[in-house]
Amino acid sequence: MTTNLWLWVAFNLVVAGMLALDLGVFHRRSHTVGVREALTWTAVWIGLAMAFNLGIYLTLGATPALEFLTGYLIEKSLSLDNIFVFVLIFGFFQVPARYQHRVLFWGVLGALAMRAGLIAAGAALLARFHWVIYAFGLFLVVTGVRMALQRHASGDLSENRALRLVRRLIPVTDTYHGERFTVREAGRRLATPLLLALVLLELSDLVFAVDSIPAIFAVTRDPFLVYTSNVFAILGLRSLYFLLAGVVGKFRYLKLGLSVVLSFVGVKMLLAEVRPVPIAVSLAVILGVLALSVILSLAVPEKRQAWADGLPAQGASSR
Repeated sequence: MTTNLWLWVAFNLVVAGMLALDLGVFHRRSHTVGVREALTWTAVWIGLAMAFNLGIYLTLGATPALEFLTGYLIEKSLSLDNIFVFVLIFGFFQVPARYQHRVLFWGVLGALAMRAGLIAAGAALLARFHWVIYAFGLFLVVTGVRMALQRHASGDLSENRALRLVRRLIPVTDTYHGERFTVREAGRRLATPLLLALVLLELSDLVFAVDSIPAIFAVTRDPFLVYTSNVFAILGLRSLYFLLAGVVGKFRYLKLGLSVVLSFVGVKMLLAEVRPVPIAVSLAVILGVLALSVILSLAVPEKRQAWADGLPAQGASSR
């Protein structure tokens, strides 16, 4: 395992510097992020991740580099599911486009801290209790099956339990006050809808992290590789959202592909002591499944989706 303390410190200092540069320079003023800007930043974050992967290859060897790449790909692909939820949350609260980057930025900070804690806990459990790997594997298989059977989420979040709890605990104003998360009115501190959106983003990321972090532990037990692959995927999530938010709904079979990936990784963990799957094979399977789900989404006509979901096909007779 990568236990060099200075390596951890250096990496986190670089990440903190990139985030400070992002918010303090490039997004100092709130503005609507266009496709061109989103594409540029997506390329930047992916390029930095690949440069880091090259650094791992040159310093630690081919196997850790392949483990990082596979973990990064798993986390990156699973983060696409986050985008579906981000679209629902921003749409429900009608968050103005120029403030969405600010919400996502602070959401990323919270996600990084939360995932660091979960990764530390997972590494400690695996180091102390070997049977935890089988619990993780079974959990991923069950999660994959549930994801495959899950219907599309509703855009109505008014009955969301977390949202109702926050509204009960914190007085909320019904109007936006620029990019502020709280505002003082009549001597009282009130939360704005922007803060509610941020809270739901953080809670949704917690749910996704519980799925994705065990999946990466199936690829590598090195906490440094698990952490860094998570960080790079999360850092690029904001620009990926602005790039794909308008078209992510067209990838109808992506959720099914992600469910297959989770189930495959879960089975890999369950069979680790009996028939270990080479990391190169895992990478090929994950890439193949994701590519096939995207190709099918684009190639299969929309009317075929109704049949795939078990619904009557268009043109079928009605009662």
